[in-house]
Amino acid sequence: MELGVSEMTAATVDSDGGFMPAATKIPSDRQRLFLLYFVGALIDLVVLGLFAEYTDKVFVDTFTTMLLASIVLQLLLKGTIAVEHRVAAYWKAKGKSGFNTFMRFFCAWLVLFGSKFVILEALAFAFDKDIHFTGVFHGIVWLIIVVVTMVIVEELVVRFYRKLA
Repeated sequence: MELGVSEMTAATVDSDGGFMPAATKIPSDRQRLFLLYFVGALIDLVVLGLFAEYTDKVFVDTFTTMLLASIVLQLLLKGTIAVEHRVAAYWKAKGKSGFNTFMRFFCAWLVLFGSKFVILEALAFAFDKDIHFTGVFHGIVWLIIVVVTMVIVEELVVRFYRKLA
């Protein structure tokens, strides 16, 4: 009987006598995607919580609001990156002229920068006064700082995870 990729098992060495199963299934793409979003949302939760606790520019009223906001942020950030990749691929497919290269980078920047305003409005719409950012330009600067921090921390965690292999 042949095993498909999702049915393959990998033996684990367990010298302590039982903490790990004797065989584990290789995760499916859906499982990996779930884990990616789950870990991303937890990272966003921690980053948002630290900013809310240690600055007076980020306010979140409850942990529940912070948890829901981190899920919304994760979905919006992944959506933004997907749109940015599609726009970049569009201009890259048009050829390697100077104009197409400029448009590729300009449109990617426009999507990434403009998305912060969408994210701010989505958070305001979903959570009203329960979460808000204050400071320069009605809090957009602090939102950008928080979002960039989230993306950097996610990247560092992914790089650490890959080094474990």
